[in-house]
Amino acid sequence: MILKLPIGIDNFEEIRTEGFYYVDKTGMIKELLDSWGKVNLFTRPRRFGKTLNMSMLQCFFEYGHESSLFDGLKISEEKELCEKYMGKFPVIFITLKGVSGRKFENALGMLRNIIGAEAMKFQFLLKSDRLTEEEKKLYYQLVQVDESARQGFLMSREVIEDSLRILCRMLHKHYGQKVILLIDEYDVPLDKAQLSGYYDEMIELICNLLGQVLKTNESLQFAVLTGCLRIAKESIFTGLNNLQVMSITNIQFDEHFGFSDEEVKEMLKYYGQDSKYEQIKLWYDGYRFGNTDVYCPWDVINYCSLLRADPEAQPEAFWVNTSGNDIIRKFLQMASPVTKREIESLIEGKSIAKKIHQELTYRDLYKTIDNLWSVLFTTGYLTQRGKAEGKVYQLAIPNLEIREIFIEQIQEWFQEEIKADTSKLDAFCTAFSDGDEKAVEEQFNAYLARTISIRDTSVRKEKKENFYHGILLGLLSHRETWDIDSNAESGNGYSDILVEIFEKNIGIVVEVKYPDDGNLEKGCAEALKQIEDKKYEARLCQDGMSHILKYGIACNRKKCKVQLIK
Repeated sequence: MILKLPIGIDNFEEIRTEGFYYVDKTGMIKELLDSWGKVNLFTRPRRFGKTLNMSMLQCFFEYGHESSLFDGLKISEEKELCEKYMGKFPVIFITLKGVSGRKFENALGMLRNIIGAEAMKFQFLLKSDRLTEEEKKLYYQLVQVDESARQGFLMSREVIEDSLRILCRMLHKHYGQKVILLIDEYDVPLDKAQLSGYYDEMIELICNLLGQVLKTNESLQFAVLTGCLRIAKESIFTGLNNLQVMSITNIQFDEHFGFSDEEVKEMLKYYGQDSKYEQIKLWYDGYRFGNTDVYCPWDVINYCSLLRADPEAQPEAFWVNTSGNDIIRKFLQMASPVTKREIESLIEGKSIAKKIHQELTYRDLYKTIDNLWSVLFTTGYLTQRGKAEGKVYQLAIPNLEIREIFIEQIQEWFQEEIKADTSKLDAFCTAFSDGDEKAVEEQFNAYLARTISIRDTSVRKEKKENFYHGILLGLLSHRETWDIDSNAESGNGYSDILVEIFEKNIGIVVEVKYPDDGNLEKGCAEALKQIEDKKYEARLCQDGMSHILKYGIACNRKKCKVQLIK
C-alpha cells in the first residue's frame, strides 16, 4: 500500500498510525536533550514543520503515548535516551495560532478557550489525592470556557495569565514529575493584535502569561516555543536567563525544519516522480537555515500530490497562497529609488548585503525600510547566501516560487500607482487608439521608468515578456468601454492583446517582445512579422472592426520601442 501524502496534517500520531508518509525529524529530540536549554525558542517561517515537530515532541515525552510510534525512526536507535525520557513526563501543548479577533475581548476569549481545552485533558486532577480541595477548585476555574459564561464561571483574566503555571504545578504535584511545556506560534497573537489595534493590551497579556510559567517555575522540566519572530524587545523574555534561541541563522537544529535535498530525492523516488527533481529544486529549494540548504515542505508535498493526479502538472505557488503577502506590498510602497534597484538585482538572481535585526517588535515592523528587509528574511521571502560581517548577510530570493510572488506584487503595486493619475492614463489610451506611436512610446517609457524591471537569465524569454504584457494590459484596461482580450485566439495563433473599440470600429493588435540583446528595433520587427504571419487581426475583422492598428512593442529593462502598422 502506497503511503498517503500528509497535506495539512501536522499531528504526529495521526501521520504515524493512519498511513501517511513521514520525513524523519526525530533527530531533533536527541539534539534538544544533548544541547539542553531550560527554555528553547525556534523561529522559522510558516509551513516549515514547526507544529509537526512540536506534536512529535509531545508524542515522545508524554505519558500514555505508544512507543511504537517511533519504531524504525532515528530516535529509536538511541536506546538509553528512549529508556530515560520516552513517555516519562506530563506535557502541556498549546498553539496560539488561533488567538485573534477584531477586539481584544474576542482574542482573550479565544485564548481562554485554548487553555481551557488543554486543561480538560487532565480532568483526573479533580480526583487526585495529592491535590488539596482548594487546588481542585483552582483547576475547576481553568476548565470553565465560554460555554459556561452564562453560569458566571468564566475564567478571569488573572487566572488566564497564571493558568499555565498553575497547571504545571498541579501536574508536577500529581505525578511527582516536572512538566514539559510546548507553545506553538507564540507570536501570532501579537501579529493579529497589531493589525487590529489592541497591541498594547495583547503584549501585556502574553508577557504575563509567559513570564509566570517560564520564570522561576520549579515545576518546569523544560519548555519549547516556536514562532516566526523573536520578540525580545517587548520584555516577553526579560529576566529569563536560560533562554536558548535557535533562529534561521543558527547552525544548531538547522536540518530539523524543512526538507533536505536527500529527503526530497527519497520522497520523489518513493512516489515515482524522480524526473521532476530539477523542476522541484528550482521552484521550492533555495532556503538556508544555518549551514543547511532546505526546501519548503509544504510546497514539495503539495506538488508531489498534484503530480500523482496529473503527471504533466506544472509547479504552483503553494506556500505564498497559504496567507496574505501584504509585507511585500508594504515593502514596495516604502521603497526608495535605491531600494527599487536592489529589488531589481534580487529578481535578477543576485544577492545584496543587508544588516538583519532578528529581535524586532511587531510595532516596529513598518517603521523603516531596514526593518522590512529583516522581516522579509525571517518570514521566508528572502534567504541568506552567506554572512558578510557582524549582522550583515547576503540576501537573495530563494527560488522561482518566491520570485513569482515578488513579480506579481510588483505588478499589482504598479497598477495601483498608475491608476492614481487618470489624466496620464487617458492620454496614453487616446494615443493608442489614435495610432500615435511616438506618443505611445514616450508615455510607455515614462511608465516603465517608474516601475521595477525584471531580467533574469534563468527565466524563459516568455516569462520576461509576460511582465511587460501585464503592465500594458493594466494601462489599457483603464478604458472600461474597450473590449480587451489577453492571449486571445485569432488567426493562426494567440495574440498577446486584442482590443475592440466598438464606438469607433477600431481594432488593435498588440504583440510584446523582450530582446535579450537589447536590440529594440529588431524586437519590434519580430513582433510585427508575427502579427502578419499569424494573421492576428482575423478575429477583429470578423467582429466588424473596419480600422486595424497593429502594434509591435519591444521592451528591455526600463526601455521600450513601439512600431505601428496601420
